[in-house]
Amino acid sequence: MKAMEKSSRFLIWIFLVGIASALCGAAYLYILKGLSFWLGPQSFFGSLSHGFVLIAAGFLVALLERGIGPTGNVERLVDNIHEMGGNKERKNLLSLIPASLICIASGGAMGPEAPLVQTTGSLGSWVSDLKNLSVSEKRTLTITGMAAGFTVLFGAPLGASLFALEILHRRGMEYYEALLPAIGGSLCGYVAYAGLTHLNLSPIWSFPYPVLSFHLRDFAFSFLCGIVAALVAAAFIFANHFLSRAFKIFPLLARGAVGGLILALLASISPYALTFGESQVNVLVAAAPVASFFLLAFVFKFLGTSTTFSSGWKGGFIIPLFFMGAALGRFLHLIFPGCQEILMVASLMAALNAGVTKTPLGSVLVVTEMAGLRIFPTTVLSVMVAMLLTSQIGLIDSQRPRKN
Repeated sequence: MKAMEKSSRFLIWIFLVGIASALCGAAYLYILKGLSFWLGPQSFFGSLSHGFVLIAAGFLVALLERGIGPTGNVERLVDNIHEMGGNKERKNLLSLIPASLICIASGGAMGPEAPLVQTTGSLGSWVSDLKNLSVSEKRTLTITGMAAGFTVLFGAPLGASLFALEILHRRGMEYYEALLPAIGGSLCGYVAYAGLTHLNLSPIWSFPYPVLSFHLRDFAFSFLCGIVAALVAAAFIFANHFLSRAFKIFPLLARGAVGGLILALLASISPYALTFGESQVNVLVAAAPVASFFLLAFVFKFLGTSTTFSSGWKGGFIIPLFFMGAALGRFLHLIFPGCQEILMVASLMAALNAGVTKTPLGSVLVVTEMAGLRIFPTTVLSVMVAMLLTSQIGLIDSQRPRKN
């Protein structure tokens, strides 16, 4: 009887964490939208003026970190979940939330996914500490909060839940006992967010080219996409490790400002060097088929995201990776027109992200749910190839097998 009561109480906490995480996510995105109106590249600032905004934003973020304290990162969150079941560094949110809002709103090429997940995961950890839950229960509630945070951004409850579980490891989901709680909390968060914002249920991305049928060559091209994605993922990982070390030659207060200056210079050549790219994907997939356009869009998003990440700006790289995959997919389709374009685009979006974040199932589901697509077997094939080829490298160094 006591076990049933305990299980029922824990179920209530799962639902409450999911709902509270959605409300936190909605508030974060609402503030971000308002700040983006004033600070973003599409604001009233001219291109030169916006360059000064980027430099000032980088300096302000470093000032916040110096004055309030470190912001933490997803790598630290993953490490804390493995070691203690949840995030013990919740005070980092005091600097992370304003710093990430400034970075993303001003046009940094990283998105809100990492700050959102750190915030909602910390909420689950806080509730666990408040109720003196076990390490295993704390881990489950933390993952539930993370899943709900991903759901607010992606609008894909199942994909977000798997994403939150897989990002802790390099070879697939291992805390399997947290799967159903994460899905349950994620769905509660999704319902709360939909009710609060009158969520539009149409796909976030609209691909104008349908799939008519599968051919054997489509699987061959998808295998090729997996190899390409693995190579690009490896390049992205090594580039960010190298640039992170390079930026450390600058003192902390100058590091962000230098990053802002480089972003401004990149943006003077291509607008795709700025913003995390969610709204840019629709522009990209609807653009006329010009190889140089797609290649430059990929290169400048790669450079912009790497500069943003390496210079200490705050945000996540998941959606920028989706953008890079879409640009590469359209570019490669012009070289290999024998494959259906949508299969190549979806395969590279999911596989490139999986190659960096080690989230194969989550990447497939999030991409296909956000684009309103069926789960293409070709997408799964590309993701598995990229995962196998990049299994020994990663950008989140704290990813590792479970201990218990």
